[in-house]
Amino acid sequence: MKKKLISLLLILCLSITSLVGCSSSNDEKEKESKKTIKFTDSVGREVEIPSNIEKIAPSGSLAQIVLFSVAPDKLVGLSGEWSEDSKDYIDKKYTELPIFGQFYGKGDLNMEALAAAEPQLIIDIGEKKDGMKEDLDSIQEQTGIPTIFVEATTANMSDCYTTLGKILNVEDDAKILADYCKITYDSTVETMEKIGDKNKVNLVYCLGDTGTNVIAKGSFHSEIINLLANNVADLKEPSSKGDGNEVSLEQLYIWNPDVIIFAPQSLYSQVGNQSEWQKLKAISSGKYYEAPSIPYNWMGFPPSVNRYMGMIWLSETLYPEEFNYDLQEKTKEFYKLFYHADLSDERYNELTKNAIK
Repeated sequence: MKKKLISLLLILCLSITSLVGCSSSNDEKEKESKKTIKFTDSVGREVEIPSNIEKIAPSGSLAQIVLFSVAPDKLVGLSGEWSEDSKDYIDKKYTELPIFGQFYGKGDLNMEALAAAEPQLIIDIGEKKDGMKEDLDSIQEQTGIPTIFVEATTANMSDCYTTLGKILNVEDDAKILADYCKITYDSTVETMEKIGDKNKVNLVYCLGDTGTNVIAKGSFHSEIINLLANNVADLKEPSSKGDGNEVSLEQLYIWNPDVIIFAPQSLYSQVGNQSEWQKLKAISSGKYYEAPSIPYNWMGFPPSVNRYMGMIWLSETLYPEEFNYDLQEKTKEFYKLFYHADLSDERYNELTKNAIK
């Protein structure tokens, strides 16, 4: 009887110890989740953010691309849906994330979906603009969620990844992407310096239903064009919007570029048979191309890390002897690193069918 009593007491003691241990462990986890650090973002705002971040929300499409590339499993929602074509490339678990909408711009934010997903941090990424501090403060106040901005241009994308690596605790993955961006950008700049401004190809990027909207020199969307070519669409007031500046066909005749890049779903397939377009040197000589666009336009629409793929493609297209890339190999590498996608030969050929001649 005494032995049974002692055994019961031992079991009881062990159970209590186990419960105390579990409680202590849960308390530690709760304390850890509540720890915060102070972060100064790219517009100088000091924001208190969690030290251990597992759930993030992108403020818009630019941020979505970058965050998907570096920390896809921390995304708890999207700013916008993936295109139907993209779903052949992107894993289903990412395409089926809830849609929050954009936090500014379109003004289509779904607060209900945001609240249900419980992100710990909202991240905005892209071009630094006037009035951003107030906009970011407004988002933070409206949602009750810490909100930060990380600047990202073509020149400093590697710094953006380094910053994200630190705050999201994904430094190893971020370093791979940061190094890729730095090496690609630096080597492109170096080669273009050897080519020289005088030897740059005259180029125009055309978009819109009539093909007569252009991405003007000096706009945020024109960074790759300005780096790799002489962007002859030099206008007094370059539009900062993705649909560019509207011009006339007569203005295109005046510029008469050596090469024209058409946006996806533009007039690429029609211009070869239209006499008014045949008057342009680029069309009559066959030096016109359509930018690949799955899952995102390579020329930077939206103007995010997808521009690095455009940088490689345009470099090889305009200056094949100087760059001499294996474009298929480079494309597969980029898609694996930034989109977590294994690109088959068949999909590569479909993707680039109007981009290579």
